[in-house]
Amino acid sequence: MSRMKKTIVNLFTGFLGVGKTTALRHLIANRPVNEKWAVIVNEFGEVGIDGAALMNDELPVAEIAGGCLCCVAGPQMTATVATLLRRERPDRLLIEASGLAHAAGVIDELRTPPLGDALEVGAVLTLVDPRQFVNPDYLRQPLYRDQVAIADVLVANKVDMADMETLQAFREQAGKLFPPKSRVAEVLNGQLQADWLNDAVTLKPRYRPAVPVDAASQWDSQGWTFPPEQSFSGEALTQFFDGLPKAVPGLVRAKGVFRVLDTWVWLNWAEGQWGANQVSWRRDSRFELIAGAFDAEAIERELQACFE
Repeated sequence: MSRMKKTIVNLFTGFLGVGKTTALRHLIANRPVNEKWAVIVNEFGEVGIDGAALMNDELPVAEIAGGCLCCVAGPQMTATVATLLRRERPDRLLIEASGLAHAAGVIDELRTPPLGDALEVGAVLTLVDPRQFVNPDYLRQPLYRDQVAIADVLVANKVDMADMETLQAFREQAGKLFPPKSRVAEVLNGQLQADWLNDAVTLKPRYRPAVPVDAASQWDSQGWTFPPEQSFSGEALTQFFDGLPKAVPGLVRAKGVFRVLDTWVWLNWAEGQWGANQVSWRRDSRFELIAGAFDAEAIERELQACFE
């Protein structure tokens, strides 16, 4: 018995006013004639695609209430996606989100059963205004950095509004991003190419875990993932967790799941102490940190030093 073909899902994001709506409409208007697409959008907010106009094109559109998809990821998103897949059986699903501060969690959910049984996560497309991209004030904003970091395809829109010096700075900075993007492109009026949706998904070892909304302004947060075949030294991890309070002043929370030889362990630091347990998780090794402030690159180097 042959397995049912999975629906490809692409996340689509960009900062306020960057032209996501125009770009999505252009993509949809130029989709392959032999592909059936469906779209999930926010119910309100600056990103709102004109659902009625899309419906006139007989394109299935579902809306998620709340203005920010990633803030309501969970039962509502799972139910919305599952209903749309069951009813429409599309070849491709586009999920447009106003903010991707918790995009790693959304991608995790899309990859985990039951959704993971029906979906194949494809490239994430992020639109940027090159004038904002080269402005340090924007890169200081966690949301903006996360949108850039999560992208497989990074697209500079509105290039006609940027001078050559700005475009050259964009190209240089985008070319230094790590891990490198599958594609860095420049367009006018959101004229994306539909085949960019098939670009390779790049490994994204760093992400931003969810923190309580009321604490978001007080704490910084960062997460890392490592491929499941990467093994860690149990002794080195013990030393790493023992040294965390000194290395990270104002430490609030640290937790992780790691492959240690042929076992997987869950390590959890809270309220001044930490413990370990074996777990059945096998998908990847991951670590999350919440604190007042810390050097993420230094922490990453320490984690890599724990490799077996």
